[in-house]
Amino acid sequence: MSESLDVDRLERAVESIYRDVAEEPTEEYHFEMGRPLAERLGYRDQDLDTIPEEALESFAGVGYHFDFAALEERDDVLDLGSGSGTDVFIAALHVGDTGSVTGLDMTDEQLAKARQLRDEAGMENVSFEQGYIEDVPFDDGTFDVVLSNGVINLTPDKRRVFTEANRVLTVGGRLAISDIISEKLMPESIKNNEDLWAACIGGAEQVDRYTALIEEIGFEVDDVRDNTQYEFISEQAANACQKYGVKSISLGAHT
Repeated sequence: MSESLDVDRLERAVESIYRDVAEEPTEEYHFEMGRPLAERLGYRDQDLDTIPEEALESFAGVGYHFDFAALEERDDVLDLGSGSGTDVFIAALHVGDTGSVTGLDMTDEQLAKARQLRDEAGMENVSFEQGYIEDVPFDDGTFDVVLSNGVINLTPDKRRVFTEANRVLTVGGRLAISDIISEKLMPESIKNNEDLWAACIGGAEQVDRYTALIEEIGFEVDDVRDNTQYEFISEQAANACQKYGVKSISLGAHT
C-alpha cells in the first residue's frame, strides 16, 4: 500500500459513488451497469430472471465467477462488497434453504436497498451486514465460499482483505472473485485520483502481484481468466486502461 495514499479521502469517494449506484442506477458512471452487462459477462438468464429486478439495475460487477464458486446446497457463502445484492441473490438460488448467503457492505444505501429487496422476495436464507471487507465481522471458519465482484480493487489494503477471506473460510473453502487488475505499474497520479479509484481503476494491482499475494496468504490458485467482454465506458477510464493494461479477471482459489 502506497504511503502517499489518502485512504480516508479515497474511502469517501468510493462510498459516494456506490451510494449513487444504489439510488440512481440510470445515471452515467465510468462503468456500465445493469442486466445487459451481467448477460455479457456470462450470467445465466435463468438466474437473472429469478432475482429481484431492482438489484440487477444497480449491478456493477466486472466478471462472472460462479463456475469457480461451484456452489452446492448447504453451502454457507459470504459476498464481500455485496452492493444491492445481485450476487447474493443468485448464490441463494444455488445453496437452497439448507445453505445461507451473507452480504457484507459498508454503504448504508446499498444495504437498505438490498434488505428491502430481500424482504420483498421472502429470501430467508439471505442476510446483509454492515462492515468493511478489511475487517470481516465473523468468526474463523464460518463460510464454505467467499465471493467478491469488482470490489477488492477499491481497497488500499488488499493483503488484509485476502487474509480475512482466508480466516473466515473453512478448511478447503473456496474463493471465487472477479476484479480489476493492471498489467503495468500505475503512477501515483492515477492511484491518488479519487474519481479513478472509485471507478475501479486507481486501486488496480498488477496481476502478478495480485496472484502472488493470494498465494502468500495461504490460498492455492486454481484458475485465472481474462474477462475480455468487460470494458470501461468513460473516455478518462478507457485511456487509463489502454495505457496501463487495466482489465478484468476472474479467479478461483481454495484454502
